[in-house]
Amino acid sequence: MSKVIEQPRYSCALGAQQTVVAIKRAVPIVHAGPGCSTKICSLIGQGEGYAGGSTIPCTNASEPEIVFGGENKLRSVIDGAFQVIDADLYVVLTGCTSDIVGDDIGQVTRQFQELGKPIVYAETGGFKSNNYVSHDGVVRSIIEQYVDKQTDFNLGKKEGLVNVFATIPYQDPYWNGNLVELKRILEGIGLQVNILFGTESAGVKEWLTIPQAQFNILISAWPGLDIVKSLQERYGTPYYHFPYLPIGGAETSRFLRGVTEFGGLDRDKAEEFILKEEEKFYSYIERTADFLLEFRYGLPRKFYTILDATYAAGFAKFLLNELGILPAKQYIIDDTPDEYQERIREQFRNISELRSAEVTFTVDGGHIQEEIRAEHHKQRSLILGSGWERDLAREIQADLLPVSVPITYRLVLHCGYAGYNGGLRAIEDIYDRVLNTYR
Repeated sequence: MSKVIEQPRYSCALGAQQTVVAIKRAVPIVHAGPGCSTKICSLIGQGEGYAGGSTIPCTNASEPEIVFGGENKLRSVIDGAFQVIDADLYVVLTGCTSDIVGDDIGQVTRQFQELGKPIVYAETGGFKSNNYVSHDGVVRSIIEQYVDKQTDFNLGKKEGLVNVFATIPYQDPYWNGNLVELKRILEGIGLQVNILFGTESAGVKEWLTIPQAQFNILISAWPGLDIVKSLQERYGTPYYHFPYLPIGGAETSRFLRGVTEFGGLDRDKAEEFILKEEEKFYSYIERTADFLLEFRYGLPRKFYTILDATYAAGFAKFLLNELGILPAKQYIIDDTPDEYQERIREQFRNISELRSAEVTFTVDGGHIQEEIRAEHHKQRSLILGSGWERDLAREIQADLLPVSVPITYRLVLHCGYAGYNGGLRAIEDIYDRVLNTYR
């Protein structure tokens, strides 16, 4: 018996085209049917980057390519992309049709690689996985097919240099702001940071220094683990894994102290930076005391998260331990593989010394909303979800902070929720929505 899954929160594997778009001067070349790339952009795009959105070269494979194969058309599109788009890296990605037909995109791409062109490929047929999984595959393809060939391994390791792998570009609507803050705070404790994506990255030339890193940092519940494990095997680079997004004072300080200990950094320098940041962060919190006291009966008393595992755990710890909002049921919607689920449940069982939260792993947004509607809503609630939850929030008179795709009703430029500054932004955004309901 088939089941209808409502309100998708991520895309098929081809969604990894946005991983490429997030790299400065990198261009995805899509070998797929017409419309596939556009639909992904409409769900998780919000911004075209250097050559994203309608600029993405695509074979628009149709009946002739399905019947006779599409390798010749792909070859033509790649050649055209080199002539028309000035880029530092080109990444060929497949859709369902080309993977089903069996086009040998590796053979086609290697012809251009042999000519010295900066081009790699990854099989991202939509039916193979989702974009959480294919993101790892695309990153590994770039490293294995391009970085390896361009790197001088005689340079060795560079002390203090780290590669940061965190939230997935565009799948996390706030990815760029989060990466900006993560780079800022890691540099604050004395590291040199390869952030790899977005405005703070040096682009492809930064990727070429990945093998020189002293260690890697993974900030994620489970996406990215394949990347850092592969780098450990390939280059002997150890990795520090922080399993959720650090938001606010307490968890950001915990994260930085963990990195400091793992990397053998100067503890006095790191602690000086941490204490200075904490002082600023909590000085702003102190200024809200009168507001929180005056409005205490009209503020949200419980919260629901309908987010991926990295965001859900990070926000749960922040909202409970820093703002005193209690957890209702928590929903994780990233199709978390079974082998990681118990570890994530453990995070929620210990989100504070006195509190725990129930967690459900599901990709069915309609079912989630039915469960929330069925509860008794005596107290005011906060929902951290997506644009799909706007009507639900109105029905149960809850406050909605859109964090997950589709974001729909918000333009995101520099906003991020990671770190000290991200925690302050989260407080502003949450209580801005609360105050907007007063007349």
